[in-house]
Amino acid sequence: MRLTDLLSPMRVGIQRTNGGDFDKRKAIVTLATMFGEHDGVTSQEIERVLLEREALQSTGIGEGVAIPHGALPQLREQVAALLIVPDGVEFQAIDDAKVSILFGVIGPKRATGEHLKTLARVSRLLRSKEFRNRLVTADDANNVFDLISAEESEKRGAT
Repeated sequence: MRLTDLLSPMRVGIQRTNGGDFDKRKAIVTLATMFGEHDGVTSQEIERVLLEREALQSTGIGEGVAIPHGALPQLREQVAALLIVPDGVEFQAIDDAKVSILFGVIGPKRATGEHLKTLARVSRLLRSKEFRNRLVTADDANNVFDLISAEESEKRGAT
């Protein structure tokens, strides 16, 4: 399965902060809202799950990337949302750097193996500094989605 199967252009967003007070909590709330409602799960429930996971330990994995994630028993399938914050947001990441790419993943509680594979897939996709820079400097959400689609196609063709 490709990440673009879990994502859609409508669940990709760019948040320009212009030096405002956009913080970690607001970033998680924005990401949860982007997920929308799935299988009867509201964005507020998704927000709660993502914030509970963040309270355990930051999902900021370094290099400007965070992968907020969680699971809910009602969900039938995994869903992803991607928020780009060009100016970055303080996220208590492992390297203490601001996070510019928040790639959220939620899925069914019973599908732990699939969930872990998806998190690994996200991590591999965002490994390249050059690719991360292209995402952060993209003009709009459709362009971000297209970049991910092209990158996945390129990687799939290389294997």
